[in-house]
Amino acid sequence: MRYSKRQSWFAIFVGAATAVILLVNVAGAQGPVTLQDQLNAQYKVAKMAGAGAVVVEAGTLLTVQKAGVQAMFFNAIPKCPAKFDADTLRPATGFFCSSPMALHNYFQMGNKVYPLKIEVNPDKGRITFRVVSCDQCNGVNPPTGMKGEVQFEFPKGYLEKASAGDVADKIGQVFAISDDDPQQNQADGQQESNAFPANGPVANQQSTPQQPPAEPQTVQLGMTTEQVQATLGKPDKAFNLGAKQIYVYQDVKVTFMNNKVSDVQ
Repeated sequence: MRYSKRQSWFAIFVGAATAVILLVNVAGAQGPVTLQDQLNAQYKVAKMAGAGAVVVEAGTLLTVQKAGVQAMFFNAIPKCPAKFDADTLRPATGFFCSSPMALHNYFQMGNKVYPLKIEVNPDKGRITFRVVSCDQCNGVNPPTGMKGEVQFEFPKGYLEKASAGDVADKIGQVFAISDDDPQQNQADGQQESNAFPANGPVANQQSTPQQPPAEPQTVQLGMTTEQVQATLGKPDKAFNLGAKQIYVYQDVKVTFMNNKVSDVQ
């Protein structure tokens, strides 16, 4: 009789252990919901074709809240990302992004865009947000499909435990989810017949006129020290090394050779 009881208890124990193992395996197979998963669910990315000019599948409609995101052609290789940290949007820097060869179009406040790609990098404390213009919303005809990118910076280790709600406010300061109807915006844009400027900021197609924000400050190769100071102001530090001079600002270093800009970092 005792032997039979032991067998029964042993069978119950083995059955319970097997059930626990199965539950752990199922949970492990599904995996935890990551911040990347949450953002992909909150911000639906658009599917584009025709060099970015044709919307195959619309994404979550966003409204640009800050000027300074550089707009590049859809197939352009350089990304030229802006950086957003401490409630400040800093336009892209570097040789190509600030050289005369780079395109100096910028998305303006009120422009409509779609998410194109979202990348979460917890190790670097960064969320990269790439967008593409909703040309029909902005009344741009023919469509151009301009893209832009912003790197949202966070303290080290923050993104490892953060949720979409924790980062949504920061993203929303640059790209706010819009309640507008793209179809209605398209009809309004066709009535206004506004054209996209060939060499300037992306046009703001709001019905109510407003003063356009100032374009980001740009330093180009070949500019003199006087021109740089007129653009950026007096440097925090200046080094005179004969034919070579270096101006140091808060977030950029400008190098001159023979009074001409030779490098920007």
